[in-house]
Amino acid sequence: MVPVKNVSRRSKPTSSRRPAAPARRAKKTPPVRVMPAWMRRVLVVLVVLLFSAGFYWFCIHPYSYRWKPCYGMKGYGVCLPCTYDVHGIDISHYQGRVDWASLARNKTGRFPLCFIFMKATEGGDLADGVFAENFAAARDHGFLRGAYHYYVPSTDAVKQADFFIQNVRLEEGDLPPVLDVETVGRQSDAELQRGVKTWLDRVEHHYGIKPILYTSYKFKMRYLSDSLFNDYPYWIAHYYVDSVRYQGKWHFWQHTDVGTVSGIKEQVDLDVFNGSLEELMALTLRK
Repeated sequence: MVPVKNVSRRSKPTSSRRPAAPARRAKKTPPVRVMPAWMRRVLVVLVVLLFSAGFYWFCIHPYSYRWKPCYGMKGYGVCLPCTYDVHGIDISHYQGRVDWASLARNKTGRFPLCFIFMKATEGGDLADGVFAENFAAARDHGFLRGAYHYYVPSTDAVKQADFFIQNVRLEEGDLPPVLDVETVGRQSDAELQRGVKTWLDRVEHHYGIKPILYTSYKFKMRYLSDSLFNDYPYWIAHYYVDSVRYQGKWHFWQHTDVGTVSGIKEQVDLDVFNGSLEELMALTLRK
């Protein structure tokens, strides 16, 4: 017999690939809206105008008086207020060393300097490092001299008054002591006024003369407009204006902080007295 060969059936080949998934539909993206060119230009112009207006109002406007034409008297590098004959300055360690011989030459001329206020103390423990030297030199060179204290609201007013008294010895012919009030700190209006009045009373009792109250025009109107301060001589700080806008009584006007005076390298505050030299002498300390 002839052997029969085993013939195996070949299986159909199977594909390893899975059926392709149906393609997903792409999401439709909304069209990007582009700002029209004319609108971009308008926006840029508006931003530039707003920036320019802000820059002028905050950086140029407060000092525009410096660049105004001077139709009055020009002296010490600025346009001086008209109708005032008695001029002076106030200084501190910020002005550096003073050449008193050169400064004394400003006592004569068209706008003679007659008086000088000097910073003596600040707060309850800070004395101006050049006060003693300047205070003595001012008298030696024939200036009417005065001393001021920078008030710190957060420090006890009695402590500040006593510290000023310890550091300042006023003599006959000196100008009254000055309290410089510029900040409120965290105090209420009533607390500030109470502290200021405490300092004024204590210093007046010691020297036997009413102190001068120094503050800016706006600060005086906002915080120290109470009638209890009306009896004190007022020294107003009011810069870059042609005249004092304060309607009350005032004695001194600090009209600029950019004066140039021979004998002092740094810029200096310039002041005028609201009266004659004889009236200024009448304000001085008598013993």
